[in-house]
Amino acid sequence: MRTSNPVHRPSAAPPVRMRRSVPGLVLACVAAAAVLTGCSMEDATCGGGEYPVLSVGGTGSACVPNGEDPPEGYTRYPEGKVPEHVGDKWDTYWQTHTVDEQGKVVEVPEGG
Repeated sequence: MRTSNPVHRPSAAPPVRMRRSVPGLVLACVAAAAVLTGCSMEDATCGGGEYPVLSVGGTGSACVPNGEDPPEGYTRYPEGKVPEHVGDKWDTYWQTHTVDEQGKVVEVPEGG
């Protein structure tokens, strides 16, 4: 009786269906991990070690290193109304609102 040596046996390629599904499975796992860990795919308003500030009387914004005061002409966003990601609720809100020189939140005049 002749037996074949497993070392010389050609390996069978996985079925085409299996080869296509592995990258899809990996991608699905990565996306699920990002969602479950709270990782965001959105652009952050500021980088790590910075916080956003709003221009007084205008809709401009900037990022300031943590521990430093806002530059002249800028102020901190009111508590609870700080944008965290580009296009989020507060980022959109501050495109039409600002803080006046008395610190009051006001609507920006159209075209201003």
